[in-house]
Amino acid sequence: MFKKKFGIYALTFVMAAMGMTGCSSGSSSKEATGGTAGTAAKSADNAGSDTFSVVCTIFPEYDWVKEILGDHADNAEITYLLDNGVDLHSYKPTADDIMKISNCDLFVYVGGESDEWVEDALAEASNKDMKVIELMEVLGDSAKVEELKEGMQEDEHDHDHGHSKEVSTFEDDEVQDRPLSDWEGDWQSAYPLVLDGSLDEAWEHKSEDGSMTAEEYKDYYTKGYKSDYDAISIHDDHIKFTDKDGKETESDYEYTGYYIQNWSTGTKAAMYRFEAVDKESGAPVYIEFNDHIIEPEKAEHFHIRMSNESYDAIVDPEGNWPTFFDAALSPEEVCDEVIGHGHSDEDEDEDEHEHEHEEGEEEYDEHVWLSLKNAKILCAEIEKNVEAIDPANAADYKANLDSYAAKLDELDNSFKTLVDGSYVKTLVFGDRFPFRYFVDDYGLDYYAAFIGCSAETEASFETITFLSEKVKELDCKTIFTIENSAKDIANTIISTSGQSVDIAELNSLQSVSREDIAGGASYISLMQKNYDVLAAALK
Repeated sequence: MFKKKFGIYALTFVMAAMGMTGCSSGSSSKEATGGTAGTAAKSADNAGSDTFSVVCTIFPEYDWVKEILGDHADNAEITYLLDNGVDLHSYKPTADDIMKISNCDLFVYVGGESDEWVEDALAEASNKDMKVIELMEVLGDSAKVEELKEGMQEDEHDHDHGHSKEVSTFEDDEVQDRPLSDWEGDWQSAYPLVLDGSLDEAWEHKSEDGSMTAEEYKDYYTKGYKSDYDAISIHDDHIKFTDKDGKETESDYEYTGYYIQNWSTGTKAAMYRFEAVDKESGAPVYIEFNDHIIEPEKAEHFHIRMSNESYDAIVDPEGNWPTFFDAALSPEEVCDEVIGHGHSDEDEDEDEHEHEHEEGEEEYDEHVWLSLKNAKILCAEIEKNVEAIDPANAADYKANLDSYAAKLDELDNSFKTLVDGSYVKTLVFGDRFPFRYFVDDYGLDYYAAFIGCSAETEASFETITFLSEKVKELDCKTIFTIENSAKDIANTIISTSGQSVDIAELNSLQSVSREDIAGGASYISLMQKNYDVLAAALK
């Protein structure tokens, strides 16, 4: 959270330095396809008349505002901040975005954890008469707590929506070189602790919500953690390896770059490679580290693979991942780390975050726009605020709202009829699941790899196995993904199930771009496409 807030403070400082003032009705407008934020601009014919500005964070808000304004949209400047297709959970406001918010007459945003930056932006706003709509606040008790369904992959790290310390999905150009000092310290292998039973509590814990028994988990991790070395010591450019008999081998190492490893689960990892300077020392010649981090940062644990022949000769990188933890940790503390409840001395905020959840604070599902019923409520709130800003055209806004609400009702009824007439009542997602509000509207059940806002996208063996078993149990003919998915996880589930299953894509409306809008995309048209996809899958 510090990174996001620090960015807002810096941006607001820039705003103050520029001497920003409130909106002027004669200010020039930006073209709809220009700049970092999409803007539906007022027309030249209306440039001299009273105008107002609206800033929206996500596409559904933007489209709803246009529908309610109707013919009067030419007399308003409507900005859609995420128009480059970036996902809500990864969005960072630019200085231009903050300036637009600061001066606008109406600001519409979702209000979940992804929007925590908004509080600082509004505190520095120039227009103190600005009207603000927070979608989740409008819904009140109808907002739903995030649901961790059976079989879902839990977030193992900070739930910071794209800013997790450890990542398993990224763009290749985001990976940075790292020095050996990132792994400096004395480390212990988890393998002896598997063998002597110190980690048995972890397997019991995993079996409570997982797809395997405790004994099966122990067998799985016994193979995964297997290592020829019980301890590794890394200082400066030097690595010393100690085997189970106490024999030590060591060498200086040189960094040779990183390799992007693509996993069968559809995720990937940066493997940081080092080569022994003294190849006759007996120490492994070719080693590669993986700790799920893609930029310089001190590791809290790591996986290490090695070979004396070449990097390419490293055997079974998915089936064997020797794992090392801080040597200062007791067996009980390592067990806590394996369970996922470990504590980092560097991250007191994470401890506080966990404590808040223990005290009952819950995270809410942000994807409120995927319910057509919610859409009606939220559009009514937008109309009320637009009417307050421009009362002279109130009758037109009310008429536009009524017309649009009828279209929402019609599509809502179509979905209800479709689901009521289908024997399929459960959807399986090989992806994140942002459709909680949607399925609840129509009484559908679901299973998925991740929650909708998950920062984790590395589907575990347990999750893949669980979902593949559900495919067989439910006799699923279709597995769903969301837009822009590589579909690797869905394909792995299908392959593991051994069934003949199609993959269908539903659009969560989280990454609609200015190009999509120019091509005619609207909230109704995209939800209609979702209907068409479901109609084919539920037949």
